[in-house]
Amino acid sequence: MPRIAPYGTWSSPITAEDVAAAGGSPQWLDVVDGDVWWAQPRPDEGGRIALLRARADTVEEMLPAPWNARNRVHEYGGRPWLVTGDALVFTHWDDQRVYRRDLGSGTVEPITPEPATPHGVRYADLRPGRTGEVWAVREAGTGPRRADVTRDLVSLSSTGGEPRVLAASNHFLTAPQLSPGGRHAAWLGWDHPAMPWDGTSLCVAEVAPDGTFGPHRVLAGGPDVAVCQLEWESADTLLALLDPDGWWNLHRIPLEGEPTNLAPVEAELGGALWRIGSRWFTPLGGGRHAVLDSGRLAVLDEHSRTVREVPAAVELTAWSAALAAHGTGVAGIAAGPRQEASVVHVDLATGALTELTPATGADRLPRPAYLPVPEERVFTAADGAPIPAYVYPPANPDHSAPDGERPPFLVHVHGGPTGRNHPVLDLDFAYFTSRGIGVVAVNYGGSTGYGRRFRERLRGQWGVVDVRDCVAVAEALVAEGVADGDRLAVRGGSAGGFTSAASMTTVRTYRAGTVKFPILDLHAWTADGGETHDFESHYLDGLVGPLPEAARRYRDRSPLHHAADLAGPVLFLQGLEDEICPPEQADRFVDALKGSGVPHAYLTFPGEQHGFRKAETIVAALTAELSFYGQVLGFDTPGVPRIELRR
Repeated sequence: MPRIAPYGTWSSPITAEDVAAAGGSPQWLDVVDGDVWWAQPRPDEGGRIALLRARADTVEEMLPAPWNARNRVHEYGGRPWLVTGDALVFTHWDDQRVYRRDLGSGTVEPITPEPATPHGVRYADLRPGRTGEVWAVREAGTGPRRADVTRDLVSLSSTGGEPRVLAASNHFLTAPQLSPGGRHAAWLGWDHPAMPWDGTSLCVAEVAPDGTFGPHRVLAGGPDVAVCQLEWESADTLLALLDPDGWWNLHRIPLEGEPTNLAPVEAELGGALWRIGSRWFTPLGGGRHAVLDSGRLAVLDEHSRTVREVPAAVELTAWSAALAAHGTGVAGIAAGPRQEASVVHVDLATGALTELTPATGADRLPRPAYLPVPEERVFTAADGAPIPAYVYPPANPDHSAPDGERPPFLVHVHGGPTGRNHPVLDLDFAYFTSRGIGVVAVNYGGSTGYGRRFRERLRGQWGVVDVRDCVAVAEALVAEGVADGDRLAVRGGSAGGFTSAASMTTVRTYRAGTVKFPILDLHAWTADGGETHDFESHYLDGLVGPLPEAARRYRDRSPLHHAADLAGPVLFLQGLEDEICPPEQADRFVDALKGSGVPHAYLTFPGEQHGFRKAETIVAALTAELSFYGQVLGFDTPGVPRIELRR
């Protein structure tokens, strides 16, 4: 019989170590000669990215320690590996060079030179080029500021030597893809102040017999049309995801002629290109294509002009942008309400669903009853707009709360802000819900997955619409009796950290906030301010407004300038090597709180960049967050180290 205990105090078998062990979804999946390969984070190895291969009934490691298949192009990284012939080519995190590992002997040799610039050179989005070549994006630092960067497209010899420059059509680029027959190359490009989901150009150039590129021309896209993926279909035809009608749909684009929408639907079959090399669709042959419909696996049939969800995969509600055709089906990385992300194969002929590697954390838990099942909800914003959200209620078969008590609730704010939440099992959430603390994950205006019009609700309104939408959801849960209005907290990282801090300094809905690797000073987080990296250095032109015209708005919406208005205690969590949201911003905010009387804590983590990858960091951050909520929301957290709150 369940034991009666206040919400927040429930004992749980889900430990912070379990969450850390599950930390990091598989990524960068592809199929090579019939085998499924993918990159696998290893939190217990300092966050190293290994490469694995599933063959028959075995999974083997193809890139052992100390090699780390990761790069920092755009700081978020791009496709870091490629198998070509009998070799694995990969980018190594420690020095950002490209290496070749012989799959026979296992020997590893660099194929790019040591950087000649003191500011570093990075490579990403590795693609097969002409025979003996690997094509990639090269990013080189040109000065001391984080935004002092230039990029070009290069050819790397698989035996080493100086890279050969192919083209540089735009400031931002994806790697060129060679057409069947080798006569053309195609890639995506865009320029400041656009982000890749605002407007991109699909470029194509002829490839001369000596391997040089001719002048490029733009086949599709533009300032108001975003292209997020391209693939060659034939020597003179491309397939691409673009959104001229406000939704990322699949189009056929001839080298001569206009694009054709293969199945017009009011659905997002693509997504925000945060990491170059992402893949939301893969051709299956016969006029059929595997696509992701707002994160769910579907098949687009261009003959019937339909997009239909795959019945065998209906329980998998979030597929990563890493689809690959495999046999008579599709391999990918997917998660669902009862399953964390794992590598799976769906046979479209038989309907069989096979896990190629098990989920990393949930399989060790005692019973599913400890895991919350997200409830899909749609709330209403003040302006009448819908606010999709996923409610994760407290769940623990060993406990129940006293009659009449309502649970504390955490409002989880996703990053981006051009990102989104999905209805999936999340051990980070389960750590709290199994202890009697509810979580609601909000897809506020500006989130992806709902078309350009919804995404652009945030245009010029960052710090306003996101804050209001999250408050609307929180207050609706209180009105319904689902949440305790006196025990609400807001949490988020990166852009979600900004919204959390902005919420704590502008509204009085929340008693506390957790602010992870945040943006706190908007002007400093621009090209002029110099505190962020190149990829996002003009992001705020669209989210807040262009400078200098919107300078007052930048100051008014910066949480750093309103530290004295905090509604309650705050916990800051920050990686010390973060180049996206640098620690200088959190440092200044915490300095402003000294002697203020507002309870606060600030934990920093050496060796961590944007987001936490090391097991010990994940454990420390999560236990600190639970201790923080217990102290400020008024419940005991037995067995959890108590963090010191300063005033």
